[in-house]
Amino acid sequence: MTECKSFHEVLREALGMGMSAPRPAPRSGSTAAGVRGGPRPQPAPPHVTRSDMVSPPPGAAAVARARLRVGPAPRPLMGSQGRSGTLGNSRPGEGEGEGGETRELQEARVVRGKRRKGKGKAGAGQGGRGSGAEGKPGLQQAQEAAGSWVEAEAGAGPGRDSEGGGSVEEGAGSIEKGDEGSTGAGKEAQGRLDGKEEERRGRTGRREDSRPGKAQGQDCQAWGGIAGTGAAMAAAAEEEAAAREPAARPAAGPALWRLPEELLLLICSYLDMRALGRLAQVCRWLRRFTSCDLLWRRIARASLNSGFTRLGTDLMSNVPVKERVKVSQNWRLGRCREGILLKWRCSQMPWMQLEDDSLYISQANFILAYKFRPDGASLNRRPLGVFAGHDEDVCHFVLANSHIISAGGDGKIGVHKIHSTFTVKYSAHEQEVNCVDCKGGIIVSGSRDRTAKVWPLASGRLGQCLHTIQTEDRVWSIAISPLLSSFVTGTACCGHFSPLRIWDLNSGQLMTHLGSDFPPGAGVLDVMYESPSTLLSCGYDTYVRYWDLRTSVRKCVMEWEEPHDSTLYCLQTDGNHLLATGSSYYGVVRLWDRRQRACLHAFPLTSTPLSSPVYCLRFTTKHLYAALSYNLHVLDFQNP
Repeated sequence: MTECKSFHEVLREALGMGMSAPRPAPRSGSTAAGVRGGPRPQPAPPHVTRSDMVSPPPGAAAVARARLRVGPAPRPLMGSQGRSGTLGNSRPGEGEGEGGETRELQEARVVRGKRRKGKGKAGAGQGGRGSGAEGKPGLQQAQEAAGSWVEAEAGAGPGRDSEGGGSVEEGAGSIEKGDEGSTGAGKEAQGRLDGKEEERRGRTGRREDSRPGKAQGQDCQAWGGIAGTGAAMAAAAEEEAAAREPAARPAAGPALWRLPEELLLLICSYLDMRALGRLAQVCRWLRRFTSCDLLWRRIARASLNSGFTRLGTDLMSNVPVKERVKVSQNWRLGRCREGILLKWRCSQMPWMQLEDDSLYISQANFILAYKFRPDGASLNRRPLGVFAGHDEDVCHFVLANSHIISAGGDGKIGVHKIHSTFTVKYSAHEQEVNCVDCKGGIIVSGSRDRTAKVWPLASGRLGQCLHTIQTEDRVWSIAISPLLSSFVTGTACCGHFSPLRIWDLNSGQLMTHLGSDFPPGAGVLDVMYESPSTLLSCGYDTYVRYWDLRTSVRKCVMEWEEPHDSTLYCLQTDGNHLLATGSSYYGVVRLWDRRQRACLHAFPLTSTPLSSPVYCLRFTTKHLYAALSYNLHVLDFQNP
């Protein structure tokens, strides 16, 4: 029979032996010091020394290796601080030392891409703990990409629950205590350089080799931070820096690009517009080189309304030639956007002129000046100035020497200074003055009373008639030669002579007449000099005629017929290839290429109920303006 011991005896024996029996193992769901799944640390018995507590339990390194072989480490919790990844054997202060220095270098590589995106903030652990980075996005991707390499290097790689992507030590005994987690300025700069190199390798898909840490006597590997956001930002910064730099001549490439620029200009001058456009897409240096005005000048002279006259004079030297050629293609193809600038209530016969960024247009017995907005397709609604003085409608006016010279239905001529209130009017003809022109201080006027008169513009001689010419027919149009030696009159052609006659400006004598086959009633409504020896005319006979005084005065050099048999009220030319006319029905504006017989494009501006002639039209290299009975239209070729 077994001897029964009392409770007190058992208690005395236990106290004498020191209670060396082990405690039961914790359940799998418990946590220990913030490490998930690890055993709970046990209090040290009386006979256990501090060195025994520091040493890891047997087989801890093998367990860590086995966990690394299973698969990539799970993403750490956001709230956890940087602790060592060993199985419940890490202590405060052990994560720092040489392994902490490696982590700091890795954090410096990826911190730039995370600060702006808010993906996580790299920071050191508190209370002497190992430094860690919260939420590194590129760590798990790097582990998955290098899974086989991790198995080969069983003693290196991140721990199961470590956050900073730090090194895994093969034995806790080789871990040294210290507060060396914070690195100096030199180490931080070196870490940034290493991070840039590793980001470049990550973008090209190369496998990165880990950089060994600086721990003495340890076999540890350091993972470089891989941040996709930081790589994208670095690429954008490189592109922006390259855009700021001036386009340098390419060092490599065909030997053609290494020729002197003078030879390249000569070679490229034989290319057409399409070839130059494709060449500009090769590189930034060629884009700058092919934008030279010398290369585009020849193309611009062959284009429509590019600002070059037939003699090669550039009328718009302040605008790049390449830009004008682009807009010229819209004129050639008829691409434009229509709009209405002004409207008036009653039917009128307006006339207009352009000067710089201002538009002058007559409405009834007034002349109003408007300022264009920067786009050129709209006007400031409030006029800059209003010029009055006629008792009846203004029939015609011109701009010359900062003056406005107007002809009215009351038979008077008005002289207005544009930038002042000076206005003088005087009686010139017995009936309405249909046309007027002014050049070189000389005014010529034509009237319904079958006369043409010459007047001086000098302020002391205003109203003094120099010559009175009997035309024996109603004068509808008039123009002074650029040489200031003669002027031409266009009449109603109701007699037995030509409607176009040229008069000497100094003596008032008839010099010659143009044409010999005009039908009766083929009056000339508009005439203009293009050069001292060439001029254009249009009128009731539905033809536009081009005259060259050097060849023949009996027959025109070229003529264009209005296809709808309509009267042509006005015409305008760019001095080279483009010709624009205004018809009497439906407000049709036609564009002509003077190298062709047929009309290039037609733009009807009114419909049947409001059919109106185009009384006057003017255009620039970007816009065309047409004045009708009830409104002022604009055709925008710059922004079709």
